[in-house]
Amino acid sequence: MKLRFVFLFLISSLFISTSYSQGRDYWQQRVEYQMDIDVDAPNHQFTGSQKLTYYNNSPDTLKRVFYHLYFNAFQPMSMMDVRSRTIQDPDRRVRDRIYKLPDDEIGYHKINSLTQNGEAVEYVVDGTILEVTLNEPILPGESTVFEMEFNSQVPRQIRRSGWANAEGVEFSMSQWYPKISEYDEDGWHPNPYIGREFHGVWGDFEVNITIDSSYVIGSTGHLQNPQQIGHGYEEEGSEVERPDSEKLTWRWRAENVHDFMWGADPDYVHTTKQVPNGPMLHFFYQRDPVATNSDSERQEELLANWKQLPEYTAQAFQFMSENFGKYPYDKFSVIQGGDGGMEYPMGTLITGNRSLRSLVGVTVHELIHMWYYAVLATNESRYPWMDEGFTTYASALTMQHLFERPRMSNPHGSSYASYLNRQRNGTFEALDTHADHYHTNGAYGTASYSTGAVFLNQLRYIIGNENFDKGMKRYFEVWKFKHPDGRDFLRVMEEQSGMVLDWYYQYFIESTKTIDYGISTVAGQNDETYVTLKRFDLTPMPIDLMVEYNDGSKELFYMPLRIMRGEKPNDEYPGIERTVKKDWPWVYPTYTLKIDRPVSDIKRLEIDPSQRLADIERDNNVFNVEKKMTEFSTDK
Repeated sequence: MKLRFVFLFLISSLFISTSYSQGRDYWQQRVEYQMDIDVDAPNHQFTGSQKLTYYNNSPDTLKRVFYHLYFNAFQPMSMMDVRSRTIQDPDRRVRDRIYKLPDDEIGYHKINSLTQNGEAVEYVVDGTILEVTLNEPILPGESTVFEMEFNSQVPRQIRRSGWANAEGVEFSMSQWYPKISEYDEDGWHPNPYIGREFHGVWGDFEVNITIDSSYVIGSTGHLQNPQQIGHGYEEEGSEVERPDSEKLTWRWRAENVHDFMWGADPDYVHTTKQVPNGPMLHFFYQRDPVATNSDSERQEELLANWKQLPEYTAQAFQFMSENFGKYPYDKFSVIQGGDGGMEYPMGTLITGNRSLRSLVGVTVHELIHMWYYAVLATNESRYPWMDEGFTTYASALTMQHLFERPRMSNPHGSSYASYLNRQRNGTFEALDTHADHYHTNGAYGTASYSTGAVFLNQLRYIIGNENFDKGMKRYFEVWKFKHPDGRDFLRVMEEQSGMVLDWYYQYFIESTKTIDYGISTVAGQNDETYVTLKRFDLTPMPIDLMVEYNDGSKELFYMPLRIMRGEKPNDEYPGIERTVKKDWPWVYPTYTLKIDRPVSDIKRLEIDPSQRLADIERDNNVFNVEKKMTEFSTDK
């Protein structure tokens, strides 16, 4: 989405270079939500009123709008239910559970009334989508006010949101309110909810949640009435002035976010930790965890893990802010709930009955989503690899930092293995596939998580370490709060590196073609050695060839691709001499390299010694001269 409307308080933090803005019309929509929710906790229902001010910053006249009604997915014969029961590899958390829900455990949103600027409008509920025909078109640059009365039933927890999750948390409230769909340069995005990804409109939320006074709530945004609530929200040394009633109203405000999430349970412990030069962290977890075997020793272990989590989380925020861009909000909440781990603006819902390593791992992954889901906010339905893949890449580095793994190890090894395995068994699907439309869950997971991470690590190989690191920070600064797409990311990296990179995007994002380079022949002639390299598969790549000599010295030969129109700096092997050879035109299947030393001096040659190329067949990347000569002599 291209930006025209810019929040005044963010101008100082948006560093938009001329090359990105020149001749382009930037715009994005904006919303302001005001919601009052009254929760009937025993029956898992609530009534709500919603006032939504919608700002049309697009150049288009809008004659209709769409809302998401996510809870309607949790009904027998919904699209989510049918998809889960018919897909080849259903999510084990779902399978046929929705189909078997009784009436008091299904989810629903029932719209009782809807007006535009005070006048009733016509609308149709179609599964998880509410389609509204406007009385008055919303002209470019104008705004309109929608007011809605609705009542909802929270589904039994199956996927992400719901009540009574597997660990006994009562309310995991995500995708819980009628939410207006995003409209951008590609039009409306009213995708039916089948359990995949999201896309939302930037705005401000005022949410008042009235619930039984025994409940503790963790949420997106900031609590506005901490003195009436207590539960660790009040300032140190102040007195809580809680009204004497069976219910409390929690008043929340969140600015410049594209969604609002909350979790609630009477058993929550609430603790905090301040990140140096960063956000205040909030943690909500069960005082009496439901251990699998319910023994006291296991419960003590789970509580001990949660008590260690804040320090790891703080270190993770510091690492991410230093290496990928500073986290712009002043709060983040880790809330026990949900069905695994799921990110939302300024917080996450995670299951908490885990080992320490697992608890830290899921928290790290979800907090890193704050960079790519919450702040950059790519349309993750359309570009899931930009959210999940970038998060997977940064998670591996952050976990390596937290647990001090040796730098020699490959933190992205599992991502490469997943990608290569699926390519080899013929079930890989292109990254340029809408998240909802992958043929299998496995193909979606490999493409979005693993291959998205491989895409970045391989890009680091193509443009060099320094260019890549600077480019990732630049991408965050230029595009935060704007919804970038894949081409926007590519342009940042092209400008940072000075290279043309569209070929890489086309091959690795938009196709299923693979990489396979090998050393075909090594031959000596007088005091020179001729090495023939071959591209066995379709995807072209620049080539690093490391030559190890018998005297222990090494030399790196670098063959850029002609279509790159540039070369990476020698910042990967600073202690090794590098020779840049002529460009390799991608149409040529072979390339002959001359080394000005006799073959008897050479011990070993290897393509891509860093192993960052996702080469489908690495066996032909290495040529051991002594072994080959021995084999040749034996054959003779």
